[in-house]
Amino acid sequence: MIVKSFLSSRVASFRYAFQGWYHVLRTQQNVWIHGCIASVVFILTLWLRLPAYDWAILVLTSAMVFAAEFMNTAIEAVVDLASPDIHPLAKIGKDVGAAAVLVAAIAAILIGLLILGPPLWAKLVFLFSGVSP
Repeated sequence: MIVKSFLSSRVASFRYAFQGWYHVLRTQQNVWIHGCIASVVFILTLWLRLPAYDWAILVLTSAMVFAAEFMNTAIEAVVDLASPDIHPLAKIGKDVGAAAVLVAAIAAILIGLLILGPPLWAKLVFLFSGVSP
């Protein structure tokens, strides 16, 4: 009985998490922008044949941006519930949540440039000049 209760509560937890994920995908346009950029990054990573540790860093970086966006969406929903009227503290809460996404996105751009920049530049120089990298 205890095992069945434990398993059913785990299934419910996953169901709630996927409902939250679906809500974010359905309502947040920026998540689609992050998804497109992440897809381009992962395609470039494949094309450049980068090692596993570069993949790991890029996956973690991408997850950080998505997690920040998901948390920002949660903050906005809770603030709207707690303060349906315009209030300066509600604005601060929403602005700080958005700033967290911005910080994560800027960090992701810098990490992407550091990891993808040199091998991408070398490959492009090779492709367009015929010079070996």
